[in-house]
Amino acid sequence: MIEIANYAMLRRHVGARRAETLTSDIVATLTAMEPSIDARAAGRDRVELEIAAESRGALDDLLADFGTLFAEPLTFDAEPYLVEVTLGAAAAAAGECDEVRLLEEAEHALAEARSERRAVVRDATRTSATIDRIALARELPAAIQNNELFLQYQPKLHVRQHKVGSLEALIRWRHPVRGLVLPGDFIPLAEQSRDIGPLTLWTIRQVIEDQRRLAEAGFDLRVFINIAGVLLTDTAFVRQACALIEASGATMGFEITETSVIRDPQSAIAHLNVFADIGIVIAIDDYGAGLSSLAYLKQLPARELKIDKLFVTQLTSSNRDPLIVRSTIDLAHALEMEVVAEGVETPAALALLSVMGCDMVQGFLISRPVCLDAIITFLREQAKGTRTIEPSAMIQQLRRGWVRG
Repeated sequence: MIEIANYAMLRRHVGARRAETLTSDIVATLTAMEPSIDARAAGRDRVELEIAAESRGALDDLLADFGTLFAEPLTFDAEPYLVEVTLGAAAAAAGECDEVRLLEEAEHALAEARSERRAVVRDATRTSATIDRIALARELPAAIQNNELFLQYQPKLHVRQHKVGSLEALIRWRHPVRGLVLPGDFIPLAEQSRDIGPLTLWTIRQVIEDQRRLAEAGFDLRVFINIAGVLLTDTAFVRQACALIEASGATMGFEITETSVIRDPQSAIAHLNVFADIGIVIAIDDYGAGLSSLAYLKQLPARELKIDKLFVTQLTSSNRDPLIVRSTIDLAHALEMEVVAEGVETPAALALLSVMGCDMVQGFLISRPVCLDAIITFLREQAKGTRTIEPSAMIQQLRRGWVRG
């Protein structure tokens, strides 16, 4: 699938009526370049095409050719215009995926490509073999009603205090037939079907209940949940979520991504301020993984910034990643935000993050996501001193090396 990313700008140049036929011109250009493809206009700003080939590599070659083609202006009515495109594709072995599923996967790829600003290809064969998306989407509302969902918690360790500072709640689905369904398989479906609102409200209610159990065990910790971008512009959800949290007195945080704000900045920022006004801590999740804009960052009422694990996992094996992480920590501190590093898996990474001034860390080195009972046990062991994560000698050694560097 090819989407014209700058369609609105082109329409201003060529006029509304002429803009309606731009995709037809692009189809003609594509078929002239590669006669074996079956291309068709699928709207004002979208072209769909199919290709059959001996190997998966043919699709990669085709995407590379498209990148070259659209890097130069195309000629419409004897005038050159630069057409900016978004490319999303799906591939499957012949006979192992029906055309509807292939189309759906290509649409998902296009949506990912739109947010990530790069071409995305999804393996439709693998997806169709592991999960039936249509069936899951149909079953999700009943799963919410029937308590098939449950939460796991992953602690965030405060680096200087060497104790758990907060928790992140992660939703799971215990399907009666399919077994464990991970969020990557059903959260996108919930967003598309508008079940994401009821799903998130269920999560808030469950966190409120679990926080009561934590308090009874002697632990007063803030719990963060992930908020989908589509909910940041949903006034009804904002009202219901605030009512639940205010009535319960829960100490909660919402993790959002920057791309979720970019869709409708005015409404999203206004609602984030509503959340912040009632004491909900706003955290920016996956910072650095997508489009990180300082223009939006300075407007958000955020008190926490999470560095994406993409940079943290390569912290001790890359030359550039430590510089990126260090500069991000300094930027966040300048904006009066605490920094959380995701994906911490080794003592060396933890030690280096401590030297850099990172406030909190989260990852498998500390704990995998576990059930509430396991978290309570974890916290009790830490309170007794039987569970410690304090690579102090390594920190001192790294600090000396960092200063010399």
